[in-house]
Amino acid sequence: MLLAAVLNPVVALVALWMGSSASQWQKVPVAAFAAALAGWLVLYIAVRLGWGPAIDVRRASAGVVVAQFLVGLVWAAIGYRWARRAL
Repeated sequence: MLLAAVLNPVVALVALWMGSSASQWQKVPVAAFAAALAGWLVLYIAVRLGWGPAIDVRRASAGVVVAQFLVGLVWAAIGYRWARRAL
C-alpha cells in the first residue's frame, strides 16, 4: 500500500505543480489532498482495467488515499519551498 503511494508519479507531479504555485503555506495541504485524489483516480482506472500491479491495492483504497496524501504533503512542501527560493 505504501509502495503504491510512493511510486505513483501522478501524486508527485500534481503535488509539485500545485505546491509550487501555492501563494501561502496553508495551501500546501490542499495541494497534497488534490494530488492524493488524482493519484487515487489513476489507480482506480488501472484497477478497473486490470493492469497487473494495481490489482493488489483494490481493497485498500482508503489506506492508499491516506498514504498518498502524506506522500503528496512532502512533495507539495518541496514544491512550495522550491518556488519560494526561485523568487
